[in-house]
Amino acid sequence: MNLFNLELQKLFQEKKYNEVIDKIENTVKANERSAGLLNILGVSRVLSFVKDASILDFALINFEEAYNKEKNTQIGLDALTNFINLFVQIFDRKKNFNNFEILEKKFEKIFKMIEEAESYFGYNHKFYLSIVKLCKRQNNIDKSIYYLKKIFENKNADKDTMCSYIYYNSFKYGWMQKDFLLKSKDLNSYCTLLNQNNLHQLNLKKNDKIRIGFLSSDIYKQHSVTHFLKTILNNYNKDKFEIYLYLNNKEEDNTSNYFQNLAFKSQNLYHLSDIEVINLIRRDNIDVIFDLMVITSSNRLNLFKNRLAPNQISWLGYCNTSGLDEMDYIIADNNLIKKNEENLYSEKIIFLKNIWSCHAGFDLPRKELVSPCLNKDQLTFGSFNNFNKINDNVINVWSTILKKMDNAKLILKSSLNIHIMHLQEKFDRHGVLDSVVFMKNEEFFENHLKMYENIDVALDTFPYNGVTTSFESIWMGVPVITMEGFNFNSRCGESINRNIGMDYLVSKNEEEYISKVIQLGNDKKKLLEIRKKIFHNC
Repeated sequence: MNLFNLELQKLFQEKKYNEVIDKIENTVKANERSAGLLNILGVSRVLSFVKDASILDFALINFEEAYNKEKNTQIGLDALTNFINLFVQIFDRKKNFNNFEILEKKFEKIFKMIEEAESYFGYNHKFYLSIVKLCKRQNNIDKSIYYLKKIFENKNADKDTMCSYIYYNSFKYGWMQKDFLLKSKDLNSYCTLLNQNNLHQLNLKKNDKIRIGFLSSDIYKQHSVTHFLKTILNNYNKDKFEIYLYLNNKEEDNTSNYFQNLAFKSQNLYHLSDIEVINLIRRDNIDVIFDLMVITSSNRLNLFKNRLAPNQISWLGYCNTSGLDEMDYIIADNNLIKKNEENLYSEKIIFLKNIWSCHAGFDLPRKELVSPCLNKDQLTFGSFNNFNKINDNVINVWSTILKKMDNAKLILKSSLNIHIMHLQEKFDRHGVLDSVVFMKNEEFFENHLKMYENIDVALDTFPYNGVTTSFESIWMGVPVITMEGFNFNSRCGESINRNIGMDYLVSKNEEEYISKVIQLGNDKKKLLEIRKKIFHNC
């Protein structure tokens, strides 16, 4: 290794990324930079302290150039992996994409590069993980699962891979609840058991007040979890309980600050190791702690595997079993888990009398909306669920409805950035793409809620139902048609509708789902009665 490369390596190890960038740019001409130099240049741009979107664009160019220079070497593969991971990062940060054709060409080009690299290298763990993330953004859950299976087959899976594999299968039919339980139990072997000698002893002594802890990575940017947690933190009995809020947020904002002020004590754990977090929470002598993530978000399952408190409960963020031996309870209701199904969940079930969670509503004036169909000769359906929940079964059902109804429209919007081409092609194959409107995500929440003014009836997804979107729709006075399911996450819509006295909006199967939507669309009187009842009774 020559002196120049040694100097670069030293600067990189010392995290002097801006100096690495300057040294390469000022010493080596652009057309003479090797794949290795281009790769380190791109990585340094990503890790540099300059927070500028253009820097990431330059890094993307560096990674692509590095790959094109050495397509059949490990350096080239590393560069392509970095390219995909950075593209996903940039894609997630975009608020909207005005030029759809450019975006489509980018996806098309990347998948050609992936196909080319697979022909050279076959399986590579980091490369395949990057492809999984890309496929999710393309709304191709089948492809994500395919690559995750390849990772398992090559015995390279870890906790995060297993979490993704279980979560992605939630979006599809094919797994029954016994499958979720079996795979979720496997998580025990992927979690790390720490040396107890390094851990503060768990305190079983009773406190003067019951200490309740909540752990979440999502207490920011008005995340959906916050609308449910708010009902508790604003209404608990301070004479009997103390609330401890543990954030795992990379960043904090006004939402984070609001919730921290509601708690007796709060702490951000993001930069702390598992040992540090366990000792901190154990020293707080928490009696009951809630995991608001389980396998979703930036979860920290290892903490619960090593036990944070005498009682550990799964609630809210993930609507299925954790599989962890140390997760003592899961909160549900009688609509979500049937009595004869309790053995299909690793936790003991806490059955709430009515519903498993309660949305706080919004600090905005609530007004009764006029159903859009009264002002135009058209019925408008809508779904603002995560596009990953729109699987082939959902598309078949929604397309059948659109074909059977004259002049009907379907408005779709996702809170996550998803490349819609994959979805559009599926609707197009059914011949209904002209009846489907894809809306961009709204930057301001009030504008998001206002979009419900354009919807007569909301359509739920299945088997993974909407939760936050259903509560939002109902708060706005818009009915949600849903379908009975076979486990917790596929029965959320049913539980919500039955608890507001809207059993009529719960269908038994796809045929009844289609029939009820069409009936409601053709009977404006009944539709208006339901909308009025929902607005005044909820």
